[in-house]
Amino acid sequence: MHFHDDALFPEAQEKLVITAAPYGPEWEPDDFREDLPLTMDEHVQKAVDCYEAGATVLHIHVRELDGKGSKRLSKFNELLAGLREAVPEMILQVGGSISFAPEGEGADAKWLSDDTRHMLADLDPAPDQVTIAINTSQMNIMELMTADDIAGTSMERPELAEAYREMTVPAGPAWVEEHLRRLQAAGIQPHFQLSSIPQLETMERLIRRGVYTGPLNLTWVGIGGGFDGPNPYNIMNFIQRVPDGACLTLETLMRSVLPVNAMAIAMGLHTRCGNEDTIWGRKGEKFTSVQQIQQLVRIAGELGREVATGKEAREIYRIGETYRDADETLAKLGFAPNRKPGQVGFTRHA
Repeated sequence: MHFHDDALFPEAQEKLVITAAPYGPEWEPDDFREDLPLTMDEHVQKAVDCYEAGATVLHIHVRELDGKGSKRLSKFNELLAGLREAVPEMILQVGGSISFAPEGEGADAKWLSDDTRHMLADLDPAPDQVTIAINTSQMNIMELMTADDIAGTSMERPELAEAYREMTVPAGPAWVEEHLRRLQAAGIQPHFQLSSIPQLETMERLIRRGVYTGPLNLTWVGIGGGFDGPNPYNIMNFIQRVPDGACLTLETLMRSVLPVNAMAIAMGLHTRCGNEDTIWGRKGEKFTSVQQIQQLVRIAGELGREVATGKEAREIYRIGETYRDADETLAKLGFAPNRKPGQVGFTRHA
């Protein structure tokens, strides 16, 4: 991405898209019962509250009444139907990382099978987006957790902490290509969750080979433990490699969420917050998803950057837009074109 002399002026920036992740699948309901929805009505109401606070993208997970993350796609369908009615302008983004947690005493934590995860492309009503990881990687969310972060929560239980410490995200080449094929065939936009420049490079290769042909909405996920950490040098190195035509959101965890989001707002990028990323405001003070959204709206206001409406967020994300082939996709996104046979030197768009 290029930063011109006026790049930090709010009038030169896109309006701010705020993603809310208010379903906190890693937490148990009693960790923050006043903010973690349990019933279906609570799930829907949480979306309404986040939208009214200023969020225009909703990152979706579903909980069963016993408090565990749901494996049933019928529950996702039920929630999506309720959300389409309650928050019709919100971009509905289903989290592709579903159902990782121990199911009972001594049980292993594991992802659903590849075939089951592919069924996210068959959700009805269809979401606007499904998040997708690139390249199998370690995702040890405990590495950056402090004693203060987990104090008084279920994460203090050794077996739960160990499960999340040893977590890996399965996203091998065959699965990624098939998942992208199914999502595109269903008219669902992939939202790429990337942890580092190597994953960004793999994503570019998928575009160059015509595996993915569409707008590029992606999130840099700086949570450590196999991913980049919330280090400004990591953030800027990643930003520098992102093409100009992409839409980039920054994501991190716990008390790094606010400063990273503040940087995103100032630089003209987009933000994500909510109890999936942190349950804390000031040290030792719990902070709801809605309070986090309201805080970002205030910061954006102080910087003079407008917050996008639902309609504007859809335009920024280019929901519903597709491209005919690799060449058009590369041109739209601002990547250099593929090299033609016999072509030498640097490639560039006219």
